[in-house]
Amino acid sequence: MSECPQRPASDSRVSASGARESHFLAILSRMKYIERWALMRSSRPENLSEHALDVALIAHVLASLGNVRHGRHLDADRAAVLGLFHDASEIITGDMPTPVKYHDAAINEAYKAVEAGAEARLLATLPEDLRGVYGTYFFAGDGCGGSGAAADGDEAYLRRLVKAADKISALIKCVDERRSGNAEFASAEDTCRAAVEATAATLPEVADFVEEFLPSFGSTLDQLLG
Repeated sequence: MSECPQRPASDSRVSASGARESHFLAILSRMKYIERWALMRSSRPENLSEHALDVALIAHVLASLGNVRHGRHLDADRAAVLGLFHDASEIITGDMPTPVKYHDAAINEAYKAVEAGAEARLLATLPEDLRGVYGTYFFAGDGCGGSGAAADGDEAYLRRLVKAADKISALIKCVDERRSGNAEFASAEDTCRAAVEATAATLPEVADFVEEFLPSFGSTLDQLLG
């Protein structure tokens, strides 16, 4: 288990009424300014806010599939919220392109440390009595959320599904770009599809999603409603 990052002192100011102001939601609202796929020429830019919503929706469906079809006892609503927050640190760090982030182990570990520090800084902007609530959405997988979630098998599995949702969202972006005539994403689509298929081999919920939900993406509204 990695060491929990030290959380900085409260980063807020006192309002005229004496209440301490929180910048947490104002900072999160800046997700829409963080563009993804910085190294690619996109036919339509995608921002972090859009991606977070996509991951939240997909994660909720994956968890629901697990409960209904595979005998699991997962909190689908929590999966959705984990999806919303999963890249929130990028508001501070920016979106590091995947080829750079995973170029070698040293870069990946260094980025994880930067990411954890950014998450800690975000949490410090919350009122102190809410930090334990939202901390579980950032640090629970590392045992830092104060809820014992790291030892919870359902929580660990839920976070695997959220990571899978992240991969599926990336694949969907590639599919949309290719079907709009942008060959720039052809290679990325192959890479993302291989990653999703590998995940589907160990997570039956992902296999279900790939078979039943994924084929519709990239279709026109007339095709979807017809």
